[in-house]
Amino acid sequence: MAVIRTMILALMVGLTACASDTTTRVGTAATTPLNDLNIVKAKIPAILKASKKHPYLAPADQSCSAIVLEIHQLDEVLGADLDTPDSDQNPSLIERGTSEAENSAIKSLQHSAEGIIPYRGWVRKLTGAERHSKHVSAAITAGSIRRAFLKGFAASHDCDWSNTPETVTERPEQP
Repeated sequence: MAVIRTMILALMVGLTACASDTTTRVGTAATTPLNDLNIVKAKIPAILKASKKHPYLAPADQSCSAIVLEIHQLDEVLGADLDTPDSDQNPSLIERGTSEAENSAIKSLQHSAEGIIPYRGWVRKLTGAERHSKHVSAAITAGSIRRAFLKGFAASHDCDWSNTPETVTERPEQP
C-alpha cells in the first residue's frame, strides 16, 4: 500500500510540475513528510529573526531612505502588504481567482504527502517539527508587525514608503 501511495505521489509531482511553473510550491508540498520528520526545515531570514526580538524598536538610522529600505526588505520576505496596489507581483482578486485550480492541485498533492506518515501529529511533536513550525509562524507575524510599525514610523516622519529606496527623498528639515 505504501509503495502505491509513493508511486501516486511521484506521478502527481511530475504532472503538477509539468503543468505549471510553480515548481517551488510543488516541491514544498512534496517534501511535507521530510518536514514532518524535521529533516527539512524552513529557514527563517535574518530580518524576521531581528523583527521577532524587537518588533517595536525605533530604527537606529531614522532617515527616510533607511526606513524605506527596511520596509522593502520585509516586503521581499513577507510578500505584498495590504496597502500594496495591484501589480505583477501583487495580482488583483480576479487574477488570483484564476489560479485556484493550480492551488487545488498543489493542496491535493500536499494532502497526499501528509498521509504518508502515520500518526503525523505525534511524529511532528516528537521530532521537533511542530516547535520549529511555531517559530517560523511567530517570525512571520513579528515581521508583519515590524513592517506595520515602520510604516507608521515613516508616516510620522513624513516619509513616503511607497517609493523604491533609491528614489526616496529625505523629510523636510523642521524649522
